[in-house]
Amino acid sequence: MCQVFIGADPALYQSRARSLRLHGVSTSIRLENLFWRVLEEIGARDGLTLPQLLSKLYDELVDIEGDVANFSSFLRVSCLRYLSLQLVGAIPPNTGVPISSLDAHQVLAAERALHHASTHSRI
Repeated sequence: MCQVFIGADPALYQSRARSLRLHGVSTSIRLENLFWRVLEEIGARDGLTLPQLLSKLYDELVDIEGDVANFSSFLRVSCLRYLSLQLVGAIPPNTGVPISSLDAHQVLAAERALHHASTHSRI
């Protein structure tokens, strides 16, 4: 089992910092290369560059939460959720379908149903 994970290209889990401006403030974010790759795919689906996607996510998160305690963690979790939601069919794997065209309420309902089903199947 471990060979599946250990045999991965080490470049995938090497981290890299990228500099950008969030709310007009210069900052840098360090993530593993695989997460950067997923974020680039998410952004590309809506015609956004990586800095544009990160700024949009940051601004919308601040609008809703008022503060962002750990943006890097938010980005990692967003990547995992994106991939998980593709696996269950809530987000089409076809990268030609923009994320912004999806019904967010429907996607979130599918995620809640998946979480509920997995929680109750362990009991």
